[in-house]
Amino acid sequence: MFIKTKKFLNYKNDLKPKVKKLRQNMTLAERKLWYEFLRSHRYRFIRQKAIGNYILDFYCQKLKLGIEIDGETHLGDKNQEYDKARTNALNKLEIEIMRFWNDDILKGLSEVENIIENKIKEKENPLNPPFEGGQ
Repeated sequence: MFIKTKKFLNYKNDLKPKVKKLRQNMTLAERKLWYEFLRSHRYRFIRQKAIGNYILDFYCQKLKLGIEIDGETHLGDKNQEYDKARTNALNKLEIEIMRFWNDDILKGLSEVENIIENKIKEKENPLNPPFEGGQ
C-alpha cells in the first residue's frame, strides 16, 4: 500500500557531510546493489538518505522502504542493539527496513533482487494490511 504524501522527513543537518562522504565511498556490496539493480529500478531509490538521526544505505520514498547492507561491524551485541533501536525508530515513521549482509549481495545478487521485488509486490498490493513495524 502506498502512502501518498509529500511529507518531508526531517534529519539532523550535521549529517549532510557524512552523507556526501558515504555516497563517494560506497562499499563493494553497496556499489554492486546500486549499479546493478537499484539505480535503474522502476521505483526511485536514493543512496545514503538521511532520516532523523540516521542514514539509510538506500531509500524509496514512494514505497517507504529502506534497504540496509550490513558488514562485519554489525556483528557485535552492542551494534545489533543499535541496529534494532534504529529500525524501531524508522518503523515509527512507517519506514520498513530490509537488511542484507555484504556476502548476500556479493555472492547472490539475483536472490537479493528477488527478495526485494517480492517485498515491493507486497507493498503494491492494496489487499495486504498496512505495515505495522517490526521484522
